[in-house]
Amino acid sequence: MKELKILAVLVFFTLLTYWGIEPFAYSKMHKSVAYTDFVYSDLPALAKVGDAKRGEVLVKGAGACLGCHGIKSQGLLPPMGPNAAAASFGVNPPDLSDVGTLFDQRFLAELIKNPVKALMLEHKFDGKTKFFPMPAFAGAGGDKNQEVADMVAYLKSIAPKDVSAKDAFTVSCGRCHANRYGDWTQIGFVPKTKSNIITNKDVDLLKFKIKTAEYQADLAKYMGKLPPDLSIMIRARSEDFMKTFVENPGSQLKGTAMPRVGLTKEGYKKVKSYLEETGDPSKSAREALGPWVIGFFVIFTILALLWKRSIWKELH
Repeated sequence: MKELKILAVLVFFTLLTYWGIEPFAYSKMHKSVAYTDFVYSDLPALAKVGDAKRGEVLVKGAGACLGCHGIKSQGLLPPMGPNAAAASFGVNPPDLSDVGTLFDQRFLAELIKNPVKALMLEHKFDGKTKFFPMPAFAGAGGDKNQEVADMVAYLKSIAPKDVSAKDAFTVSCGRCHANRYGDWTQIGFVPKTKSNIITNKDVDLLKFKIKTAEYQADLAKYMGKLPPDLSIMIRARSEDFMKTFVENPGSQLKGTAMPRVGLTKEGYKKVKSYLEETGDPSKSAREALGPWVIGFFVIFTILALLWKRSIWKELH
């Protein structure tokens, strides 16, 4: 029984450290921030019911969206490549094919009407000395709120019902952040090459690296510094930090140049899923193996006790 008591004490303090002390220490090192579950209650709800057909005319016309953005799902390519866009705006504007699914409609509406407010970048772009690259929608001559609702309705109507985790990441995060474990740079996936053989693909890879460096230089100038690689962010930060930082970056890092992303709750789950897939690919296998390891130690402990009793019973 003495050995069992020692084992029980070891198990108790191990579990206390894992589920008690470590989370408590982390909570003291990182402040607790209120989480609103991607509701965006600080933004006004849409006052009008949008019409997708009217919204299409506005997006492609008076809304001037296609002057910076592409809509690949509708066969509309962006007016310039990522490098030219970064040189002009500081960052490559997103393709609008999936935004109706990934982003909250309140956020989309406010992004059209007042992008600086929607993105929570008032501290960086005051409208007097510094101006945000995306202009606010001035209206097309009618009811502005109705026109905005129409544009949002169109973006939602062309968006797929489901977006892959990879696409969610590239649209939401990938224009500013790289993910080297996923072979992603801010301008796209790294081209594959054959080892030990110099081919045209190797030349293309060098060109790609140069373009990536040029894009990153423009991005760093625009943001103040190059945004971090997100390869292991899912393992480096807590779930609470990730959610609150994506929902409201300034709540965790005051004065940050990172804008509010505007994801829905489901959109955030997609991004998180991709970060887990690339940054912690063995998580599911590790979690599945855990119960078997615990079971092994339980059986091993029982067998060890039985063996001990068998050996020592003749000596007492």
